[in-house]
Amino acid sequence: MLSILKKIIQNDDGIGTSNPGAREIWLKEKLKAIPKGNSILDAGAGELQYKKLCGHLNYTSQDFAKYDGIGNHEGLQTDSWNQTKLDIISDITSIPRDDNSFDAIMCIEVIEHIPYPNKAFKEFSRLLKINGKLILTAPFCSLTHFAPYHFSTGFSKYYYEEVLSANGFKILEIAPNGDYYEYIAQEIRRLPQIIKKYSQSKINIFEKTAIVMILNILNKYHKKDNESHELLCHGYHVLAQKIK
Repeated sequence: MLSILKKIIQNDDGIGTSNPGAREIWLKEKLKAIPKGNSILDAGAGELQYKKLCGHLNYTSQDFAKYDGIGNHEGLQTDSWNQTKLDIISDITSIPRDDNSFDAIMCIEVIEHIPYPNKAFKEFSRLLKINGKLILTAPFCSLTHFAPYHFSTGFSKYYYEEVLSANGFKILEIAPNGDYYEYIAQEIRRLPQIIKKYSQSKINIFEKTAIVMILNILNKYHKKDNESHELLCHGYHVLAQKIK
């Protein structure tokens, strides 16, 4: 019984597991729409995990390359982090390329790790050609991760509407990733891991049963959802165009 409950909680195909997959599906669609041979900058590229989606493009990666997978040991860390294949190592607010160098820029789950993201948007505007596309995702709400390089828990759609406009962009699309129920389910699934790390304990069969029951409740109402993302979601996917 205990092993069955564990499998349900760790199931990678239930409510609360869609966050990274939904983001990659959206990103793949946006990258596919960029004409073959166009230039794209992957700003804050990390381990270049999205280079695989840019085979038809002239791809350049950039990152500050200071994160090592261990950080300061606080929050969620990756343990290892390989950035040996980067094309550019620089601050994201000062990238050594000429004005109007790129047809597109993608910045995926990065701006929460930038102390002053408005400066990065100003730099993206400088680097993009007129009518160039900015493909952007970031959390709406996130746990501490990649510390000490974690400066914001997330950004609302109103933030993008204000800041992108101020930096010469027109938003073409802004779409939520997940909803209230999906986000809560994601964190409920994480509960055994958090208890183990921060309470030095293991949950028992009754507690695991309760988690499964809560996941079922969340899934029930997720299927009836009507715009709960306006309260809480994983993050927003933004497609913008440089217009000036």
